[in-house]
Amino acid sequence: QASQEELKAAYRRLCMLYHPDKHRDPELKTQAERLFNLVHQAYEVLSDPQTRAIYDIYGRRGLEMEGWEVVERKRTPAEIREEFERLQREREERRLQQRTNPKGTISVGIDATDLFDRYDEEYEDVPGSGFPQIEINKMHISQSIEAPLTATDTAILSGNLSTQNGNGGGSINIALRRVTSAKGWGELEFGAGDLQGPLFGLKIFRNLTPRCFITTNCALQFSSRGVRPGLTTVLARNLDKNTMGYLQWRWGIQSAMNTSIVRDTKSSHFTVALQLGIPHSFVMVSYQHKFQDEDQTRVKGSLKAGFFGTIVEYGAERKISRHSILGATVSVGVPQGVSLKIKLNRASQTYFFPVHLTDQLLPSAVFYATVGPLVVYFAMHRLIIKPYLRAQKERELEKQRESTASDILQKKQEAEAAVRLMQESVRRIIEAEEARMGLIVVNAWYGKFVNDNSRRNEKVKVIDVTVPLQCLVKDSKLILTEASKAGLPGFYDPCVGEEKSLKVLYQFRGVLHQVMSADNEALRIPKQ
Repeated sequence: QASQEELKAAYRRLCMLYHPDKHRDPELKTQAERLFNLVHQAYEVLSDPQTRAIYDIYGRRGLEMEGWEVVERKRTPAEIREEFERLQREREERRLQQRTNPKGTISVGIDATDLFDRYDEEYEDVPGSGFPQIEINKMHISQSIEAPLTATDTAILSGNLSTQNGNGGGSINIALRRVTSAKGWGELEFGAGDLQGPLFGLKIFRNLTPRCFITTNCALQFSSRGVRPGLTTVLARNLDKNTMGYLQWRWGIQSAMNTSIVRDTKSSHFTVALQLGIPHSFVMVSYQHKFQDEDQTRVKGSLKAGFFGTIVEYGAERKISRHSILGATVSVGVPQGVSLKIKLNRASQTYFFPVHLTDQLLPSAVFYATVGPLVVYFAMHRLIIKPYLRAQKERELEKQRESTASDILQKKQEAEAAVRLMQESVRRIIEAEEARMGLIVVNAWYGKFVNDNSRRNEKVKVIDVTVPLQCLVKDSKLILTEASKAGLPGFYDPCVGEEKSLKVLYQFRGVLHQVMSADNEALRIPKQ
């Protein structure tokens, strides 16, 4: 976004710094010529609106294409950008058509009530009765894929299989969705299964206003008992920036009216809901606290009371790798008993393991359901997950270092040459700043700093950038924009792929100050 005046000012400053005629030493003169030519080439590209537009869009590769195959030379920058956006849209459509967006859920229900609800007298003569019987009593598998037909039409194929206590069944569905406008879409659904007859459904979504939308879903389920119609309508409205209100009306096999308010902020998620219906009416309140850590830890709790009884749930979830989130929830209810629900989200796949521990309210079951997963998680995290993630990160960094080794070496040589060429200019800048008691950079380092005791075994990787920073001082001010500092004159990346910072010790008006800045953070010193 730099203006032509800013480009000219930067070009003049770097030309004065790197001009070969200013250096008598043969080695310095050679290094100055190379850097001076690089600056001149950059200015030639950026000062021409056409070549600048190509460079902004395609990078250096676009400039190196013979015969300007990328775009006609006579086009304006606006036309070049328009052509690029058209190519981007075409590429996006091709990528869209290749994407299937698979989603799946595997649920395995485990009956572990024999751990707590034992009947020794009844089973004392049965062989093996001394050991608790843990059984898998139900399973559910569902999968769906999307097949984009055009930019507005999508086909969705889904299926599921379920079994419980030896009985089971499955179904398959296909849906065709069309985006009719920026305000809405419609979907036709057809399905069939071995337990239920054919299903025909229609779903419509529509934005009524910028803050309000409605969804309507009507279905016809054919079975041996005849046709069962169903209709569900949801009206939603943004009450404020972080709060949504929902009204739902469901008519059919399980008719109900439901209203809920959901407030979602950066640090919390709160829901309150009320349902009046047949056969279930209930009131529900849930709260989730989001910790602002790199593992995205969340702690949640809920209370649900209705005609079916009362259920209290509490639990937590945490990110264990880049694409995986592990969660556990303890459910205590009357008359449901105590259950432990373990869930693993891996990309777009969900694995769910509900473990039913007891039909009664036993303190021992609640204790083990709460403490057991915590002990297992912390043991696994310390002995398996953490070492695995550390090794994986090291492999990725090593691979990145190997692929960029030659480029980094060249950047390092250019940076070292630039620092040698800056010495004379820096000496003059320091003299001028000392005369006015201005800004003098005493020491400056750039790279990876280790301040946390938990990371004390990691190696510090920093370079001295005192000279390049002092060279950027103008009128007792140093201003750095929001960009990686590895691209500044006299800088290079000392630790590819790792988090970097800039640490500056400077003197202003005779007083020492110290400041620490993240790699992509803007910096302005002296501080106000």
